Amino acid sequence: MVGTAHSMTYGTAIARLRGAQKTAKGVSLYSRYVNRPLGRVLAAAAYRAGLTPNQVTGVSAVFSFAAVAAVALARPSWPLALAVYAGLVLGFAFDSADGQLARLRAESSPAGEWLDHVVDCAKITALHAAVLISFHRFFELPSDGWLLVPLVFQSAAVLIFFGGLLTDKLKPKSPPRPGETAAPPSRLRAVALLPVDYGVLCTVFVLLGSERAFRFGYAALCAVYVVFCAAFSVKWFRELSALSASRAPLS
Repeated sequence: MVGTAHSMTYGTAIARLRGAQKTAKGVSLYSRYVNRPLGRVLAAAAYRAGLTPNQVTGVSAVFSFAAVAAVALARPSWPLALAVYAGLVLGFAFDSADGQLARLRAESSPAGEWLDHVVDCAKITALHAAVLISFHRFFELPSDGWLLVPLVFQSAAVLIFFGGLLTDKLKPKSPPRPGETAAPPSRLRAVALLPVDYGVLCTVFVLLGSERAFRFGYAALCAVYVVFCAAFSVKWFRELSALSASRAPLS
């Protein structure tokens, strides 16, 4: 165990968290250089405050769902855009902080991981549902076809989230060989993954003060998600198919 709450200073907690980060493989530049460092600061503060990882998950949910509710209930404006963006970004940062706090306190658990993923799935689903409600209530849409955009976006986002999690669970984890060092994460891949990083989705809501800008920005990102969803699905299916073939008994 690392120790009880308050047993180390804020600076010591930050230092330990820097050395206990998950691999950056498959992580976009935003999550690597913005969300994780911000989550590290929040995790250290939560540690000093004596919060548990599940409580930090709860704080993440409060910020995220407050922003989601604002999208659905308030008329679009620039003040709303900034408030929604701040709520979503802070919710995302606390989402990173709960896992980092769990590692700092040596309290990782299946229940905590389950709670984290369930909140994430609910957040993704609710956010696009809120956009659909906002489109219907407040936007002067050129046609009713625009109401399909949040539904398509929601489907693509949920499939990417669920498909990635399931693929990771189904693929066996190979322990590193003695003396073997992990390859450094690809910066090109980190850049390529930026469009489907949740932090970039949060940024689109800065445009909520302009109905036209938000509609087209949101629709453009929706199209990107659909393309990535198709590409990821093919990639994951091929990887798992190859894994099944390698396990098949020889005739």
